[in-house]
Order: sequence, then C-alpha cells, then structure tokens
Amino acid sequence: MNKELEAAGIAPHRSVGEVAKRSGVSISTLHFYEKKGLIESTRNAGNQRRYARDVLRRVSFIRVAQCRHSAKTD
Repeated sequence: MNKELEAAGIAPHRSVGEVAKRSGVSISTLHFYEKKGLIESTRNAGNQRRYARDVLRRVSFIRVAQCRHSAKTD
C-alpha cells in the first residue's frame, strides 16, 4: 500500500509537525500520547519521528473521547 500511495504522490508517513497541524494538537501532546502507548511512530535515518497516516484518525478519536468525558463530568 505504501508504494501505491507514493506512486500517487501521497506520503505514507507524516512528520510530527504535520500531524500536529492537521490534528489540531500540539507536538508535546503527540509525544505524550506516544509515551502512553496511544499512538506509535517510527524513526527515519535522521532520527525524526514519522507517523503513519492512520494516526490522524486515532488522535481524532482520542480528542472526541476526551470531550465526551469532560462533558459527562461537568
């Protein structure tokens, strides 16, 4: 699937900055989620984090769950 994405001009992995910008959370929040095991990343040759495209859906799910939880406790 990654080769198909690359052939279509779509990057199979995104940088931490891209994921933060697209998901609306801070980079430190992504690092926190990763430390807690909620999301995973790989490292490139320069030791930079790279996130698979499905991480955006997972971060979105986490944010919805947080909103629902805070709505119940208010």
